[in-house]
Amino acid sequence: MATKTKQNSYRKGQSNTRFLIYTILIILSVIWLFPIVWIVLTSFRSEGGAFVPYIIPKEFTLENYRQLLANDSGSYPFVRWFLNTLFVATCSCLLSTFITIAMAYSLSRLRFKLRKPFLKVALVLNMFPGFMSMIAVYYILKALNLTQSLLALILVYSAGAALGFYVAKGFFDTIPMALDESAMIDGANKWDIFTKITLPLSKPIIVYTSLMAFMGPWMDFIFARIIMGDDVKNYTVAIGLYSMMTKTTANSLFMSFTAGCVLIAIPITLLFIYMQKYYVQGITSGSVK
Repeated sequence: MATKTKQNSYRKGQSNTRFLIYTILIILSVIWLFPIVWIVLTSFRSEGGAFVPYIIPKEFTLENYRQLLANDSGSYPFVRWFLNTLFVATCSCLLSTFITIAMAYSLSRLRFKLRKPFLKVALVLNMFPGFMSMIAVYYILKALNLTQSLLALILVYSAGAALGFYVAKGFFDTIPMALDESAMIDGANKWDIFTKITLPLSKPIIVYTSLMAFMGPWMDFIFARIIMGDDVKNYTVAIGLYSMMTKTTANSLFMSFTAGCVLIAIPITLLFIYMQKYYVQGITSGSVK
């Protein structure tokens, strides 16, 4: 009888704990989702004005999206900004992923002179925020006559990936060296080991690196603003949307601004949904397999 009472008390305690955890998670989810839902609803609001005393629009319309997409030849060419950002993000993603994975593999699997000092120097350099060097980077690009160009953004984002190899290196360190040794016994060289053994087992870190490299240009504002200056046609979406929120246009273009926020979130969302299966598959398969 006493045992059943203890079991019932234990189950009741578990149930209460589970209920409390779910309640906290629901509250946090509502807090996290509220700004997103508000932006989406505002992008379909037909009533003008930047701020209104209600959340759900009284009337819904697609005019905000039409106005945003139809202004390609005006002062706010959103379509051009979107294509600029997509081009920069795609090129930076490919280059950054290759640089990061190649450096991480070399520093994890190969042994060469000055390897440990290089790792220490890279660790110290990673402690300094990137914006500390933006003035120097700007004058270097200016000396090369590359300012106000998309190529400059690609170079800046790709070059910055060189020091982001520590996470990928930690992943490569978890892959047993016995796999490399077995492949070398069978006659495989370093390139064969890298392309046929290490890369297939490294889907999670490749997906993570690609996502981070692709998201950088979409969210970056400081470097892009300094490099682009007042060249409106080469703006990225971050600078372009910010330029819409001036004192004279914020009230009239606020709904189009929120529509732009919704549109720029779509590529990252689709990319994450598509690549998530590879991320989960790589984690569940295990490196030993």
